[in-house]
Amino acid sequence: MTLSHHQSPPYTPPAPNHLVTLYIDEHVIIADKPSGLLSVPGKGPEKAQCAQSILNDRHSSALTVHRLDMDTSGVIVFARTKDAQRYLSRGFERRLTEKHYVAVVAGVVPDASGVIDFPIAKHSLQGPLRHIAPDGQEAITHWQVLERGETSTRLSLSPTTGRSHQLRLHLSVFGHAILGDSLYGDPASAERLLLHAEALSFSHPGTENRMSFNAPLPF
Repeated sequence: MTLSHHQSPPYTPPAPNHLVTLYIDEHVIIADKPSGLLSVPGKGPEKAQCAQSILNDRHSSALTVHRLDMDTSGVIVFARTKDAQRYLSRGFERRLTEKHYVAVVAGVVPDASGVIDFPIAKHSLQGPLRHIAPDGQEAITHWQVLERGETSTRLSLSPTTGRSHQLRLHLSVFGHAILGDSLYGDPASAERLLLHAEALSFSHPGTENRMSFNAPLPF
């Protein structure tokens, strides 16, 4: 797959009220992030508004645990203390956190389910882009067909690793790019990237009880 040099369009985030707080206690904040909003601040003052800054203004003390791509919507967790941040981060690193996404991809996927297992590496000269490389980091994505249309397919995605752009790149290389993907597909195929973090399950840093959160599908 050949990729041209990517230049990002101007950052125009949605209004802060589009970020919905799903749950909060003294350890964690769970939110439903809209598409078009950065998870954490980008480079430059024009990219200061993000999910973390909004939640800091709204609740105080929102510490980064993981990120969703700017164009991806759905469930995201922030810690409220350093101890909670360390605990949750270890859960992600040790693959104890369950993540489930929904995507609409180009074309009709013939099989019912499968696994994409391609290592991912950074592009040295192409900004945020990633590519498949034998010496890249391990990246594994489980997928299952939810619904087939005439020219597209709705998939359930369960990554067991959390590489940057993993789902977007894996599906593009698989031959079924996510609709609306400006990096690895056709940005004109949808009004937004049709990728949504629907569910997140993890052990709570205070109680160690298993907690699960869902964000309703916006497409």
